[in-house]
Amino acid sequence: MGMRRLVAGAATVFATAMTAGVAMAADPSGLPIIGQPVDKAIGFQPAYAPLKHDVIFFHNVILLPIITVITLFVAGLLLWCIVRYNKKSNPTPARWSHNTTVEVIWTAAPVLILMFVAIFSFKLLFAYHDMPKPDMTVKVTGYQWYWGYAYPDQKIEELTSSMMPEEEAKAKGLPFRLAAHDPMVVPVGKVVRVLVTGADVIHAFSLPAFGDKIDAVPGRINQTWFKAEKEGIYYGQCSELCGIDHAFMPIQINVVSQAVFDAWAASKAPKVAAPAPAAAEPASSAAPAAPGANPAAPFAAPPPVGPAAVPAGTPATKTSAPTQKTAPSVKLAALN
Repeated sequence: MGMRRLVAGAATVFATAMTAGVAMAADPSGLPIIGQPVDKAIGFQPAYAPLKHDVIFFHNVILLPIITVITLFVAGLLLWCIVRYNKKSNPTPARWSHNTTVEVIWTAAPVLILMFVAIFSFKLLFAYHDMPKPDMTVKVTGYQWYWGYAYPDQKIEELTSSMMPEEEAKAKGLPFRLAAHDPMVVPVGKVVRVLVTGADVIHAFSLPAFGDKIDAVPGRINQTWFKAEKEGIYYGQCSELCGIDHAFMPIQINVVSQAVFDAWAASKAPKVAAPAPAAAEPASSAAPAAPGANPAAPFAAPPPVGPAAVPAGTPATKTSAPTQKTAPSVKLAALN
């Protein structure tokens, strides 16, 4: 038991040292750079989201022991056959070529192993599709060769995120080919639904620290999610061969506090223009009503415009009134 604990402790220390993803550098904003590749490291980046914790458990606790046992068992069989059944040790080989017991064992054992692995594999697969109620949504679009991030909940139109030039990255102390302009910004501890699509060819949205990797397919929207556990900067890259500049479209996600995110969203949201003052109603060109006019008839027809009225006593059949023409002042009043 003492030796077992010693070996387990040494393995833990080794794995921690080799997979440490927390860099000493920090972004000019003060956020620590947490999720990035480490030179000569072995294994996964440390987990900072629930899905990545499940991935590491599935690999380290389920798959790795099974793979190790199978590898050692097969290597032992090969060694035993080499030593026991070589020409010198066994000059007269056996003549049989069939053993029912052995064939049943080597058929049933892999089936049982795969069934055991499938239990945890389906559980992990279900976790990826069983997204909690999202707190916000980000639409990610892959282009040749940059990313676009849109925030429909915050009414933020698509922001273009491209790789930071080498000189600028070095001046800011950021990792070249990982740092990007206009990164995705999300609040810590919130469930973020990510809708992923492609604009031209197939890309892949991959963020190791969160355990996310999903294809960006033109004409189709795929969905994944994450819930960042710690503030910081996390890096990823397109992991689908998408063209000549495939290696130059990094993913950068800045995880900040809710207050910082709200201030950032307010700065990126479109500015709503103030409503224009109502235009003053134009003065009416009609003459004021004469004293004693009936106020109950404000829309009475204007008096006819034309020659003077026919004198009294003139027969109506003898008089034909000339054609009336509308005065220009009446026309303007109608347009107004």
